[in-house]
Amino acid sequence: MSRHFPLLALLLILPLWLAASYGVRFALMEDTQWVGLCVDEAARWECQMRASLGLLIHFRVIAYTALALAVIAFVAPGRIGRGLAVLAVLFGLPALVLYSASLAVFAVVIAALRLVRATPAT
Repeated sequence: MSRHFPLLALLLILPLWLAASYGVRFALMEDTQWVGLCVDEAARWECQMRASLGLLIHFRVIAYTALALAVIAFVAPGRIGRGLAVLAVLFGLPALVLYSASLAVFAVVIAALRLVRATPAT
């Protein structure tokens, strides 16, 4: 396996993850058809998922998770820190898209700084 494979995989996955986050935002959260439908039939699984995601957005759970992972990743050594930084970016991108940009921007920047930090030579 190539030494650059993890980086290439990450660069392929991140735009897809960002596109999926925008899909959830515009197709589920902002689409007006769901507002009327969920008023009439709140027990549908789509409406339950929309309501749960709305609570996660309102209480900024996704953004706080990304920020906590990024801070831990910044101080964690080696591969553990890099893995946590990738998780922080994966939580941070949807938080940026889903109305929690004020916290998520810090999480993504801290995680990105951890990802580009040079590892000490052994």
